[in-house]
Amino acid sequence: MEGLIGLMNRIQRACTALGDHGGGSDLPTLWESLPTIAVVGGQSSGKSSVLESFVGTDFLPRGSGIVTRRPLVLQLHQTENGSQEYAEFLHKPKTRFSDFALVRQEIADETDRLTGKTKQISPVPIHLSIYSPKVVNLTLIDLPGLTKVAVEGQSESIVEDIENMVRSYVDKPNCIILAISPANQDIATSDAIKLSKEVDPTGERTFGVLTKLDLMDKGTNALDVLEGRAYRLQNPWVGIVNRSQADINRKVDMISAREKEREYFETSPDYAHLASRMGSEYLAKLLSQHLESVIKARIPSITATINKTIDELESELDIIGKGVAADPGAQLYTILDLCRAFDRVFKEHLDGGRSGGDRIYGVFDHKLPAAFKKLPFDRYLSVQNVKKVVSEADGYQPHLIAPEQGYRRLIEKGITYFRGPAEATVDAVHVVLKDLVRKSIGETEKLRRFPTLQAAIATAANEALERFREDGRSTALRLVDMEAAYVTVEFFRKLPQDPAADPSSKVGTKPPVEPSPSPDRYGDGHFRNIASNVSRYIRMVGDELLQKIPKAAVHCQVREAKRSLLNHFYVQIGKKEGGEFGHMLDEDPAMMERRQQCLKRLELYKSARDEVDSVAWSSSR
Repeated sequence: MEGLIGLMNRIQRACTALGDHGGGSDLPTLWESLPTIAVVGGQSSGKSSVLESFVGTDFLPRGSGIVTRRPLVLQLHQTENGSQEYAEFLHKPKTRFSDFALVRQEIADETDRLTGKTKQISPVPIHLSIYSPKVVNLTLIDLPGLTKVAVEGQSESIVEDIENMVRSYVDKPNCIILAISPANQDIATSDAIKLSKEVDPTGERTFGVLTKLDLMDKGTNALDVLEGRAYRLQNPWVGIVNRSQADINRKVDMISAREKEREYFETSPDYAHLASRMGSEYLAKLLSQHLESVIKARIPSITATINKTIDELESELDIIGKGVAADPGAQLYTILDLCRAFDRVFKEHLDGGRSGGDRIYGVFDHKLPAAFKKLPFDRYLSVQNVKKVVSEADGYQPHLIAPEQGYRRLIEKGITYFRGPAEATVDAVHVVLKDLVRKSIGETEKLRRFPTLQAAIATAANEALERFREDGRSTALRLVDMEAAYVTVEFFRKLPQDPAADPSSKVGTKPPVEPSPSPDRYGDGHFRNIASNVSRYIRMVGDELLQKIPKAAVHCQVREAKRSLLNHFYVQIGKKEGGEFGHMLDEDPAMMERRQQCLKRLELYKSARDEVDSVAWSSSR
């Protein structure tokens, strides 16, 4: 018994020391997995007296109104007969209190430390361990007394706040409810029984305690309650006779009070037949035995929860990463490692390991051909425009046979229409690459906690992409200009006498319908023939550019982005002073806080695992 209850005591203390008070956090909580006994009752129900009777000495603050304003985790440790009793607080681990009047004062002071001198409450527990030969091994949590009305100095929500705090404990399936009710009030109006009935309707987790039996009206008794007829629980009801206020004022010690309580039950005509199952000593032993059995039953599930949560926390810490080293060399290594991680993700997008790279092919396969088809070649190669261009090219002497200068001007100017789609293609690829940089930064998990480095990488990558875009633009335009600068003469030598449209072409030029040959070399038919020949040539050039412009974009933009996206950034980093690396690795404060929380919680769970293992090994021997 001592080993199991002591195990829970150690784990509870570790929970509080490492910030696990249950609930209110997205971190896993071990506290809520531990079996506990919560002491619940209304104000003036006798809760404090019951707890002091377990200890055998006065140690709790007393007064009117709400005295318990923070949960008090009371851990009782039985020591050898004749040993001196003392108390220790978790928040003062190196201080032993042998004067329990000072324990009372320390509880009040520690409560005020969080709540101030107000009458407000706090969910952060105080841990008090008492070592004494007069106690049994037992752990209880004393909760603020339930109340119905806020008094002066309290917020209007105090009634609801206290009930919510109490519920946060008793709602848990691992919580054993010690419901304290005064016998001189109707059990149907008991705050503790009302609440326990809501959260434990079967009564499986509830122990009923009836106090102030000696203060009932003469001629009445509480047998209907104690024998389970008024309100049935699966666990026994226990009656308690506490010290009266007069006894407290006369400083009657707890040993005498226990003897007086025992005598009351043994000599009472109403309760003598229940005397062996009444009183604070019996209640403490009953609870200790029950707590031990619950802990024993829950150890396997607690162990499974601990191991599962350790794995989850370690996985999260792997994602968050370790803290930044102080050494500049280590910081530089971290920066370069993060850059490489980003670069890998970026390349995966381009190479098909992640989505996004296919959008570049969409530019080449859909947007570029569509842009070519929208070019205004029908208007440009109209008879009227062809006649105008040819006439301007002839000057004062009209051409004799074929208007070569007119042909060249029509071809040269017509091909320049391809410059717009060529530029637009390069710009569209640039937009895709910029978006992939943004996505890659967000998807590089190790980089998420360094917003300053994220911004630096984004800036450097986008600057590089701008350089690649300029190179891609100049290359694509140069390809167009090359076609305009030199006409393929062989094409015209092979032209048929009656040209027809080539329906297989992807370029949106429609050759005008050639009428029957006319002897008039300067009539409309002649200029339609010229338009048809130029159209066929421009279509041929367009088909070639549909292949060459994507190659230029891939060569100058995509290929370079894969090869040297951060090369300039690496050069700049190499020029920095060692002290500047730390600034680049400034972490997101929320991420730093999360790491610390996870580390503390992991420490708690590993400590708990060691504690459970030590008890398991000792019990197996």
